[in-house]
Amino acid sequence: MKKMVLLLVFGLIAAIPATAQQTWKIDQSHSNVMFTVSHLVVSDVTGYFKEFEGKLTTTKDDFSDAMVDVSIKIASINTDIEKRDNHLKSDDFFNAEKFPMMTFTSRKFEKTGNNTFKITGDLTIRDVTKEVVLDAKYKGQVVDPWGNTKAGWVATTTINRFDYNLKWNAAMEAGGLVVGENVDIRLNMELGLQKPDKMGMK
Repeated sequence: MKKMVLLLVFGLIAAIPATAQQTWKIDQSHSNVMFTVSHLVVSDVTGYFKEFEGKLTTTKDDFSDAMVDVSIKIASINTDIEKRDNHLKSDDFFNAEKFPMMTFTSRKFEKTGNNTFKITGDLTIRDVTKEVVLDAKYKGQVVDPWGNTKAGWVATTTINRFDYNLKWNAAMEAGGLVVGENVDIRLNMELGLQKPDKMGMK
């Protein structure tokens, strides 16, 4: 009798389908990492990073267990002004030579509405790591003309650059700073679902 019960239990367990982990990789050619900071109080300067990579992994359709890792190459910064870009790469700001990468690693996905999330994680710039919260929107998924499954995400946050030792500034006679203290960050991401190989591995 015990053997029959055990066989029944094992049979039920075997009948439950295992939820496969999905891995989505950032398609850099259809994504961008942008930032905006105020200049002379009355205007904004926008730039972006040309080189980055990252992935999202999850086993649940609602992304409640999702994890995100993103790495951004500091030397790829571009504001369309070479002199300004070189200054941003210097020790006054990022020090790209000593700290070549900016990274974000998530720790929690929290659903806040219809396809909206708060993503909490650790942002590292230079040698400083601090917790940040991204406001994210999942824009759905689609199969492209070549049979690849793609998904869209948009995420935004604001950081205080002084928290990360991006320290350069100058005060204006009329008050205020030449370069703003807060930096708005926006990530427009297209991710591709990675297909398992012939051995069933990602």
